[in-house]
Amino acid sequence: MLLIYTHKITPRLTFVCKQLFVRIIGIPVSFTTEVSEFISHNGPKLTYSKNPLGNELFVKSNELLFEQGVNDVEIQMQQWGELPVFFYNNSKGQVPFDIFAASFYLLSRYEEYVPHVQDNHGRFSVYESLAFEKGFLQKPLVDCWALKLKEIILERFDGLVIPDKTYNEISTIDVDNVFAYKEKGIIRNLGGFVRDFFKFRIENIIERILVLLRLRKDPFDTYDEILKISKENNVKTIFFFLIGDYTTYDTNVSSSNNVFRSLIKSVADYVDVGLHPSYFTMHNNAKMIKEKRKMEQILNRPVLKTRQHYLRLKLPDTYQNLTELEVEEDHSMGYAKEFGFRASTCTPFYFYDLDFEIQTPLKIFPFAVMDTTLNDHLELVPVVAKSKIEQVRREVQKVNGTFITLFHNETLSDKGRWKGWGGLYKSIYSKAEK
Repeated sequence: MLLIYTHKITPRLTFVCKQLFVRIIGIPVSFTTEVSEFISHNGPKLTYSKNPLGNELFVKSNELLFEQGVNDVEIQMQQWGELPVFFYNNSKGQVPFDIFAASFYLLSRYEEYVPHVQDNHGRFSVYESLAFEKGFLQKPLVDCWALKLKEIILERFDGLVIPDKTYNEISTIDVDNVFAYKEKGIIRNLGGFVRDFFKFRIENIIERILVLLRLRKDPFDTYDEILKISKENNVKTIFFFLIGDYTTYDTNVSSSNNVFRSLIKSVADYVDVGLHPSYFTMHNNAKMIKEKRKMEQILNRPVLKTRQHYLRLKLPDTYQNLTELEVEEDHSMGYAKEFGFRASTCTPFYFYDLDFEIQTPLKIFPFAVMDTTLNDHLELVPVVAKSKIEQVRREVQKVNGTFITLFHNETLSDKGRWKGWGGLYKSIYSKAEK
């Protein structure tokens, strides 16, 4: 066990130290404000305060972890070897910046609480983020800092053994449109026929007819293929189904449709299934409650996992609502327009509520890369997209983190703008190609 001496134990300090030491480094941690207890401790120990007590391992503290609420924070970047850092204090110790305050700033999403320019969907923009501005968006910086601290601890305390963390992968699938044509109803299919006719999309017209006559499988019906890839390659897979009412942004089949409901139940027999809260739930908790209850009726069990549609996430409101609804995991922590690490970590962490200054039970699973980011926003071809995915995967492997991807069922259709992307998904998770 690592003992930390500090002049004041706060919820912020406890939160970030448990994330760094317990979940990333892999060593139990406890705290004390008693000098005598600290001095008499025979195991590894560290002082976190303004000044060291003696010659022990020391991190000079910034005020951030001893404050409450959100204040103006000045960020100036420095280097710690090859790693960018901030809250640099020019300490003579082996850690020349406040690693705990800097990690807390990133993990708590502190910057998302201060006034910022929102994008066209009311989201915190990646271009407003410190990680994008300073060029470390594609690096799980918190994990990198933690593992460098681990090396220092192992050097300092001879004979101490800390097992390495295990690298993990999770494939997540968002189902915004369960089918391309099937179960869409007469009016929507007629509208589709007319639209395709005037745009001279003859191939789509033929395909729609064949699917509706049940002579061809719906192109978005890729569920068996995804489940097969999951089983054959032992890939943990989670599906998030959109079941909200029809709107401009929510265009799935009705949740009362028996074929759709049966599909959800069938998928849930093999992998985890979560809720994909619809577009307007970000500002409408009653809508969120309604959709969660609907999904629980379909599954006949509690819904414990969510990912916001369009990644519409407003802090702290959305996470406070999910916490009240007893959701255990959220998978919305990522950006739509750039790939990388929104919270600068590839290790799941608990939501820290800066409004109430508490760590909540809601666990955040940050994803690293999304198909629509690479295709629609960055306009990459599949071969280049794969190289970007592998680049991010290597960064996660270096720190034994959790590599999480976000794809859609329609991506595997190899249809239209997704031509070639079905093979990309398979190649990413195929053991033979790793």
